[in-house]
Amino acid sequence: MVVKFEAVGRLPHPEDNVAIATRRLEAGTVISLEDKQFTISDTILQGHRFAVREIAVGEPLLSWGQPFGIASADIYPGDYARNDDVLRELHHRQLDFSLPNSSNFTDEIPPFVFDESRFVPSPPLELYSDTKTFMGYRRAGTRGVGTRNTIVLLGTSALTGGFVRALEKRLQKYVNQYANIDGIVAIAHTEGGHDNPNNRDLLLRTLAGFMINPNVGAVLAVDRGGEAVDNAALLDYLTQHNYPIDDMPHHFMSLTHAFKEDLDTATEVVEGWLDTVNGMTRTEESISELKIGLQCGGSDAFSGISGNPLLAWVTKEIIRYGGSANLAETDELIGAEAYTLDKVKDLATARKFLMMQERFKQYAAWHGASADGNPSGGNKLRGLYNIYLKSLGASTKRHPDVRIDDVIEYSELMTTHGFYFMDSPGNDLESIAGQIAAGCNMLFFVTGNGSITNFPYVPTIKIITTTERYNLLSEEMDVNAGAYLDNTPMDVLGAETLQLTIDIASGELSAGERAGHSQVQIWRDWRQTHPVNLSDFAHPEFEGDPLQINTNIQVPDVRFPVFKTRHGTAADQVGLILPTSLCSGQIARMCAQKLSDRQIGYDKGISRYVTLVHTEGCGAQNGNELTDTLLGYLRHPLVKHALLLEHGCEKTHNGYYRELMDEQALDIQDFGWASVQIDGGIHKVTEKIARWFNDQLEADGESETIEVGLEAVRLGLVTEGALTDAIVHHMATLTRMIVAAGGSVVIAENDPLLLHPIFADEVLGGKAAKPTLDYAQVMTRSGFHVMFMTTRQWSEMLTGIGAAGVELILAHVSDHPMSGHPLLPVLQVTANPDISPAYETDLDALLGAPSADWMQQLLDLVVDTLARRYSPRLTTSGDTQFQITRGLLGVSL
Repeated sequence: MVVKFEAVGRLPHPEDNVAIATRRLEAGTVISLEDKQFTISDTILQGHRFAVREIAVGEPLLSWGQPFGIASADIYPGDYARNDDVLRELHHRQLDFSLPNSSNFTDEIPPFVFDESRFVPSPPLELYSDTKTFMGYRRAGTRGVGTRNTIVLLGTSALTGGFVRALEKRLQKYVNQYANIDGIVAIAHTEGGHDNPNNRDLLLRTLAGFMINPNVGAVLAVDRGGEAVDNAALLDYLTQHNYPIDDMPHHFMSLTHAFKEDLDTATEVVEGWLDTVNGMTRTEESISELKIGLQCGGSDAFSGISGNPLLAWVTKEIIRYGGSANLAETDELIGAEAYTLDKVKDLATARKFLMMQERFKQYAAWHGASADGNPSGGNKLRGLYNIYLKSLGASTKRHPDVRIDDVIEYSELMTTHGFYFMDSPGNDLESIAGQIAAGCNMLFFVTGNGSITNFPYVPTIKIITTTERYNLLSEEMDVNAGAYLDNTPMDVLGAETLQLTIDIASGELSAGERAGHSQVQIWRDWRQTHPVNLSDFAHPEFEGDPLQINTNIQVPDVRFPVFKTRHGTAADQVGLILPTSLCSGQIARMCAQKLSDRQIGYDKGISRYVTLVHTEGCGAQNGNELTDTLLGYLRHPLVKHALLLEHGCEKTHNGYYRELMDEQALDIQDFGWASVQIDGGIHKVTEKIARWFNDQLEADGESETIEVGLEAVRLGLVTEGALTDAIVHHMATLTRMIVAAGGSVVIAENDPLLLHPIFADEVLGGKAAKPTLDYAQVMTRSGFHVMFMTTRQWSEMLTGIGAAGVELILAHVSDHPMSGHPLLPVLQVTANPDISPAYETDLDALLGAPSADWMQQLLDLVVDTLARRYSPRLTTSGDTQFQITRGLLGVSL
């Protein structure tokens, strides 16, 4: 049987020599194109490419009329076009057909050469003489018009993220009581909490932009005071750069009292704004006030054929009505320079764009990375084999008739009408944060796989590229661009999407807003600022043998109950929903909360459900820190049952982890597996997860407890700030007791406690302490362990030490309590006599004057917590953080 090409393939450009399969093609399928016939060589997935003309070795493969690779073998019509990366990715997947043994093209293209002598400035689009309108919130001064009216609770640094999330939860009761308040939302992020970050200026600019975005009705900025980026620095930046912060209700607050007291104070501030913000009403405004952030994520081969061209059509109309748009993701235009610079306002603008591309390549190279690492597993699975194909499709977010009017830095304010390019990584969430800070009051987000991404106070219109995926994820998507592939004219689909844009700008809820899902991530800090010798950053593998320490000490005879498990003992039994990447993190949090609310399995031994939301797994280069951390928590003693939740299009998807777990002899049948995209969206995946946990718990027998002593203790030690000699002595004594009994203690190599001479003398006999564990490496032998650590950021230290398998962390804090850990109890004590009495209700022990009683107090706290007789005071507050370090060479892409 012969199949017509039009029924199974697409050529984005007439000069292309490879086509995109619009459906799966089986090996042996005969295709008719023009007056020729050819046979498909191998089974080809939807979105993957096959040759339609002969391509000799050394000749380029073309899509959208542009090269994306060089043939490494002679390629004939019908041959499956594939590179090494896509074959490697497909081997991660569970396929029902065989793959070719080798690739037939390499990821090479001729370098782009910009000929300034041939550059011709492009004229602006002719604007419409009339206008369309929407109902928006007109702000004072130069802030523009909002599409939403939101009270924002801004964590100025990473150290206050847990606080603003807890505050958001407390204040949700007010949202439905005030008709003109669209939300009270927390903005928590990972940055600014440690010394001298390289992204300091970028971070301040982003936070300033967040605050004055036209969708913000009022903003509370919260710090601890004294962080690398705090309220004083933020206020100074706002003032020095003339941000119109005085045109809106705002307040800067530092956490200086007990957690609940600070929550009460913050609540009072926000309550005082409610009537004022509710008094802000929608008025009829021109759509020239719309500033659209243009995004794509989880892209596929059809993003550049249906989704992005539809976005471009609507954007062109908005610009002709006087509006603005913001294109970003610098590394996702590498390879598409010819099209991107086809229409530019002037030569200076073109030069600035190329400068930013070169700067981004340099920044990546300093960390041993390149833009080649940008495409995710989902991109490759759905036909975007390399950065060049991804860029060619992404560049179509600019309509061929629209010129680039300006090129701006990440989060730099858009001050005039037109089409902007903004520097940013390809990481969707980090790029979006820059666009919001630049002033965008709406987002267009094109996805092929079905990315479920939304920002807390700016509505996102999600456009999916194919009807098949739209039907799978219809509850999460706003527009089916696949209708264009199904023969709906682009003008018709574009007009419908423009009207939907006006409706959502006027207050109609987007699909993401109806789902209640959103997340934030600012461009993360980078550690290198110049070329480095990458070999200098290599460190040896650690065998995991504990250090020999002084165990000549009497061991207290204490007994306490723990659970008996298949692998030994555990102080608690928790259900873990583990997001495989940043993209599924907030959905995992929603699922964990729903299962906890429903108390699934609480009568069968589960005490609670937790998730470990993080910022990694896609849009970044990571070392082993990410995978070691997640695999550590999957087999953590406290976890009774664990399920991995993928978004579906990330680099570190479920298939990726199945292979890693096979390599480490972990039985994948012991774990649950779910996919937001493949399982059909948030509601369906939540129900699947609930069923899986219920089935596991039904099959479990009764939980059994046994009595144990200090030999069962697995303790992490963390200290922050100054230490007295007395507290060092008592923590050293506790360490020796636990290890002498056969238990385990883990401490970071850069912890002040380990570096203190008294601890070194009493525990190590004055010997230097070398690491025994890598960051997040699981303990396999009990004893005293030192963890390799390149960070002093609080949550990153807790995260790494927790992954080793400790069941409790004992922390000494000098100045104020710190955030806890979502899975592990964190005891916080102090021996600082000058610490504020206001913190007494948050600390588990104020040790007072040095005495022999300290040792008993510390021991009792440890034992009572492991026995579940005591809960650390901040455990139930919601003030927790979980963050995986990127080490010295991690970088956003």
